[in-house]
Amino acid sequence: MEMLEQRQFEAALMRRGGVDGDSAQIASAVVSIWQEIATCLSPIIGKGGVDALYQRSLYLAGRTHPWLMTVHGRTHLAAMGLEALKSTLAEQSSANAAAGGAALLHTFYALLSSLIGASLTERVLYPIRINFLSDPPERNTLP
Repeated sequence: MEMLEQRQFEAALMRRGGVDGDSAQIASAVVSIWQEIATCLSPIIGKGGVDALYQRSLYLAGRTHPWLMTVHGRTHLAAMGLEALKSTLAEQSSANAAAGGAALLHTFYALLSSLIGASLTERVLYPIRINFLSDPPERNTLP
């Protein structure tokens, strides 16, 4: 994933936050993506493999977004700890939540690409990426 795609992910997360910039909605979107990634990759590399890549991605993304290190510290090394990620993202401003969430996804994509190749990574994660980058469903604002 190029830097342009990281910016696209960040913009897509901001759209999911809505006009009010709700970091809780951004957090929910990020967790939803991670659940899709786990569902997609677990049959290929196993739950332990997905968990290990997630933990490594958290550690690496934490270098540029130090508050992500608190997620890394609050989760068991053998588990994804998506609730810890969700609560930590929700505590951030919407801009920080979107930037951190996008950085984490970018780091995971780059890490997976380095292991299995960019072409296979793209093929495996393509449906998730396309679904995520599409506009979010419209919210019903009627009472």
